[in-house]
Amino acid sequence: MPHDTQTDLRLLEELRNGRDSALNEIIERWERPLASFAWRYVQNQTDTQDLVQETFVKVYKNKDRFRPDTKLSAWLFTTLANQCKNFSRWKRRHPTVALINPSDNTSEVSASVMVDPRDLAPTPDKSAETSDLVIHLKRAIDKLPHDLKTTLLLYQYEGLSYKEIAEVVGCSPKGGETRLYRTRKQLKKLLKSKANEAENLPPFTSKVIH
Repeated sequence: MPHDTQTDLRLLEELRNGRDSALNEIIERWERPLASFAWRYVQNQTDTQDLVQETFVKVYKNKDRFRPDTKLSAWLFTTLANQCKNFSRWKRRHPTVALINPSDNTSEVSASVMVDPRDLAPTPDKSAETSDLVIHLKRAIDKLPHDLKTTLLLYQYEGLSYKEIAEVVGCSPKGGETRLYRTRKQLKKLLKSKANEAENLPPFTSKVIH
């Protein structure tokens, strides 16, 4: 994930000043981490693409509202997380729309979203995802309240610090740490009936809840 905030600030300033091509550079920098977050939240290829594209559309629409000190990473993840929450709520209210199969791990984000081929190569974690317990874990994560789910995904998969997470979910860094603790505690509770004890879970699952 990009950590060069000065580049983000420069690109936002250029976008505000009328260089529309600066948006393409912002997309190139941020579409992969945003797509990673959105896919894990909604677990659907087409929906991921739409949500990420809409986030960048909002960047352009709000270009004149960004302050010179705007933290773009926090703005992007906050905007995307809220869109994911609203979309998931809409999905629940429209049960006639087919939901994705949580065991489908082969989906990739659209070709318009850049994905590093190394991310698609088999790994121990990817192999573990075929197990019933990890499928159950995904379902348990999906049942988490929005703020806890967002905290977990940002920390576990996007590598954000407590401070960065706090900027996205709107709390203090200590509050971000506390939310992660609450998230893992709730996941253990949701998984208890399936796994008996946390130590019996596969490595991928244990890494998330410990």
